[in-house]
Amino acid sequence: MDNPITHNPKIFGGKPIIKGTRISVEFILELLASGMTPEGIVKEYPQLTKNDILAVLDYAAKTVKREELVFA
Repeated sequence: MDNPITHNPKIFGGKPIIKGTRISVEFILELLASGMTPEGIVKEYPQLTKNDILAVLDYAAKTVKREELVFA
């Protein structure tokens, strides 16, 4: 499967987006955090697929895995 996550310095300052859209990984994560389901997101944004949403979650997990978390 081709990775749908990409970035373009001309779109959102290079933040990660879904290929072929102006929908950011950050926005999809915010929708999920607000309680939307992957199916609800795909219904609202039909240019996305459930695999796009799963790729966003995978991207977020890999990003957090590389960070050192500090809890004060």
